Amino acid sequence: MLALTDHARSRLQQRGIPAAAVANLLDFGRRCHDHHGATIVFFDHRARNALARRVDPAELRRIEPHFDTYAVIAADGDIVTVGHRTRRIRR
Repeated sequence: MLALTDHARSRLQQRGIPAAAVANLLDFGRRCHDHHGATIVFFDHRARNALARRVDPAELRRIEPHFDTYAVIAADGDIVTVGHRTRRIRR
């Protein structure tokens, strides 16, 4: 997994997002640029289907409540923040 900033580490804890969800997000999530130098990673339908094909059903049930999770990765590769999507990510 990529390095977490202190801000991202505190947001993980505050928002109740498990590290396994972030690891799967980084492995399977869709990446798009935010046009400010960072990359946003999130689960879209294709990523969810790929994850469902590759992990066991018990792991999928643990991660499924966190399919609305997103991560922002800085240009240097550190995870800046993580959160739950409440809106559609504009691409």
